Amino acid sequence: MDPGILRAQGWVPSPFREFVLKVNSRCDLSCAYCYVYEMADQSWRDQPIRMSAATATRIAARIAEHVRAHDLPSVELILHGGEPLLAGPDLIAHIVTATREAVGRSARVGARVQTNGIRLDVGHLRLFAELDIAVAVSLDGDRNAHDRHRKFANGKGSYDAVTRSLRLLRDSFPHLFSGLLCTIDLRNDPLASYEALLEHRPPRIDFLLPLGNWSFPPPGRLPGSAATPYADWLIAVFDRWYAAPHMETDVRLFSEIIQLLLGGRSNSEAVGLSPVTVLVIDTDGTIELSDTVRSSSPGAASTGLRVDVNTFDDALLLPEAAARQLGEPALAQECRACDMRSVCGGGQFAHRYRSGSGFANPSVYCPDLLQLVRHIRSVVAADLAAQLERLR
Repeated sequence: MDPGILRAQGWVPSPFREFVLKVNSRCDLSCAYCYVYEMADQSWRDQPIRMSAATATRIAARIAEHVRAHDLPSVELILHGGEPLLAGPDLIAHIVTATREAVGRSARVGARVQTNGIRLDVGHLRLFAELDIAVAVSLDGDRNAHDRHRKFANGKGSYDAVTRSLRLLRDSFPHLFSGLLCTIDLRNDPLASYEALLEHRPPRIDFLLPLGNWSFPPPGRLPGSAATPYADWLIAVFDRWYAAPHMETDVRLFSEIIQLLLGGRSNSEAVGLSPVTVLVIDTDGTIELSDTVRSSSPGAASTGLRVDVNTFDDALLLPEAAARQLGEPALAQECRACDMRSVCGGGQFAHRYRSGSGFANPSVYCPDLLQLVRHIRSVVAADLAAQLERLR
């Protein structure tokens, strides 16, 4: 994965287009499955609690530099954490405004915030409306499903606070609502969870497989087992979603898989072989290629790069960047021999980790991904055949 050798052979890296800014490194919830605080890497303890305005300004300049170097028509800012709303409205406004001013007319700068919803109030939403910042909220289903993990430090569930904020968002600022993010727990009924999410009328639902790997398996996923508990959960939701008489919401994972099956490209690092063009910047200005790999081992996310010293093109020269952008040649041998490789894409990078061999492995979710993709292929193929038959 030596980028110098690869470039000499004709490979051209894809510039970064999404910038995840960790504007606040602490959170007001204590979620049991959180990869930032509860898993292998504990570097959050050494991070400043809040990104400084000076660091935000430097990031804005680096983004503008990257936009002009690669003639990008648009980029996205994703305000993240910890809990980004803890950074305060002034810093959030400065980050977005400074980036747009630095980029100028060179490109469109979209912005969205991923929040747990606890602090989402009229003041925040008015600011987001003024600055055109979309809002995605984390919600794991109904009260029991959500409060199973997403608790305050005192053990109290956060469902009431989150749904109160969601009502305000969808009823008063619906144009800002970009969707819901739901982490799967096999103990939660899939259809009940889906119906509970639908009640909030989200434009999109993003179902996430719990972060885990071969050395630290996710709940219910026995490494090497042929069982497919996560596929079974998702298939129940897919069948309900696909059979609906009209499109009630977009489910990102399902839409991405269908797009890939029909010969398109993926816009998600969870599936497909499209180059990953996401960059993460922590509160102190350190540059990471992915924060989800914190779930694998201490220091796994570290690149040694900083915005006050390095350009974002420096990150493109890292072997880890090539591994996320090369597509099929970067997959494990087993994946390259699989007939589903162009759709599955080896799964999310963080899920491939195994102590001793790093990330050169199939996803720990391999059986689940194959089962899900094959089921969706079968359903869509049957539907297309029926549609063609009606046209004859």
